[in-house]
Amino acid sequence: MVLNDEEYVMSGNWTEQHIPDQHGRVAIVTGANTGLGFETARMLAERGAGVVLAVRDIDKGRQAAARITGDVTVQALDLTSLDSIRSAAADLRAAHPRIDLLINNAGVMYTPRQSTADGFELQFGTNHLGHFALTGLLLDRILPVPGSRIVTVSSTGHRIQAAIHFDDLQWERSYSRVRAYGQSKLANLLFTYELQRRLASHGATVAVAAHPGVSNTELMRNTPAALRLPVTWLAPLLTQKAEMGALPTLRAATDLAVTGGQYYGPGDRLEIRGYPKLVTSSPDSHDDAVQQRLWAVSEELTGVTFPLGLAER
Repeated sequence: MVLNDEEYVMSGNWTEQHIPDQHGRVAIVTGANTGLGFETARMLAERGAGVVLAVRDIDKGRQAAARITGDVTVQALDLTSLDSIRSAAADLRAAHPRIDLLINNAGVMYTPRQSTADGFELQFGTNHLGHFALTGLLLDRILPVPGSRIVTVSSTGHRIQAAIHFDDLQWERSYSRVRAYGQSKLANLLFTYELQRRLASHGATVAVAAHPGVSNTELMRNTPAALRLPVTWLAPLLTQKAEMGALPTLRAATDLAVTGGQYYGPGDRLEIRGYPKLVTSSPDSHDDAVQQRLWAVSEELTGVTFPLGLAER
């Protein structure tokens, strides 16, 4: 049976129809030209938000913007370059005196060993350090805004062979694309929880995390060869469309019941697919000492400090 929009709302499942009116709000979505980011931006714009597609490829960003109904602009942002991040942040600050939503969505997955322009391992540099730097550089535009949120997209991969390898963060001695991805996604959660702790005394802004389950997007293109065929066969059974995968992020960004430090993902038992609900992350992601250490290292590596005092634990 296919439900219409009203019946979806009545069913108790959180859907696109639950997104509150977003008129007057400014949302920045990284990696918004395709997949989860595109669907996130599209739904926010259709609810009235002014949405900035922060993307590496401007031409693809403009093509994406043309497919969205609403107030949509495009901003060049290459998360593999601190210079690009600083330039994008300067542009965004000049264009937007206030920012209501920063959605740290862009990411890479299971890439071969590569380095960013600044010498960081590509997955850690893009997924964590790039978003850490962008958030810090935009934070003073977010902090004064009532109801503002910073949403960072993690993954169930934060549980798979995942740890923060402080003795070899850039995987220079050895490299596992799966473990490196797990490190970057665990870092997303450690960052969110530590950021929320630091934001707590400032009142207006909260930090929240989300994950899309297993969604059928271009992110899967670097799946290791040994897994590619099984993944292709099982994809119709295990994956969901990008518009469903974006719902946990949208709930984290817009649901009025959300509080800081929460984590949203798909609602089925394995968190692979389904409507979004509050979920839990691994015990490693809640390690206070690792959160603080990663924060300090991230500030050192990026040269970005946040305009927040360090609250006592």
